[in-house]
Amino acid sequence: MKPYIALFRMRMIAGMQYRAAAWAGAATQFFWGLIFIMIYSAFYRSSAVEPPMRWNQLATYIWLQQMFLFIVMIWAQDNELLRHVTDGNVAYELCRPYDLFKIWCARLLAFRLSSSFLRFLPILIIAFLLPAQYKMSPPVSLGAAGLFLISLSLGLLIVTAVSMFIYILTIITLSPVGSRLIISVAADFLMGAVIPIPLMPASLQRVLDWFPFRYISDLPFRIYSGSIAGGDALFQMGVQVAWIIGLFMLGRLSFNKVMRRVVIQGG
Repeated sequence: MKPYIALFRMRMIAGMQYRAAAWAGAATQFFWGLIFIMIYSAFYRSSAVEPPMRWNQLATYIWLQQMFLFIVMIWAQDNELLRHVTDGNVAYELCRPYDLFKIWCARLLAFRLSSSFLRFLPILIIAFLLPAQYKMSPPVSLGAAGLFLISLSLGLLIVTAVSMFIYILTIITLSPVGSRLIISVAADFLMGAVIPIPLMPASLQRVLDWFPFRYISDLPFRIYSGSIAGGDALFQMGVQVAWIIGLFMLGRLSFNKVMRRVVIQGG
């Protein structure tokens, strides 16, 4: 594992160098967080029925989404890896004495973590200092905070496993545009990034339980706010682990099959 850990550390250090871009990204994400909160605030004020989420839970859900955007969003990909496939430089990587699947997973993890580390703290501080109507709430307990961090880490592994299928499809099609767009748009809706899952109809929520996407962000964010707790939280985290094992096994089999007949383009 030494080569993969070393590469992970190198990519983390490289990713942490882009501080100006990270601050600009944090400002953008803070702006969008406020926009979403204002929109949902209008719906909550005009609602004639009891909402399925308390207002402080929903505001916290939105701020967590913005803080950990690069961890949970499928569309955030390492474009350099995609260029390696489309311009033919993947041929050089195939000549090197390491497992390309593990190398790409390590790079994806480093890319997502380094991008999030530089952004989440400014948003966290400001979100806690906002007026009561807009502010983020602390975790309901220390236990919930610990389970949240574990569940978010498991969600990161699910994102990485799903992202590998974008790279696999790029190897087949020689273009990342179609697979990246289709998977990202579908994932945004299925994970609750467009509409929080608790606000969806109950029948649709039961359908989403059968997909891995809600376990990327919806589960950890609701554990943080106390919407999911106790034995239910532990059971669903077990489902997260099952999805991680299944997706990585399927990704490895698909990757090995594709690499036996890979087409190199570029020059």
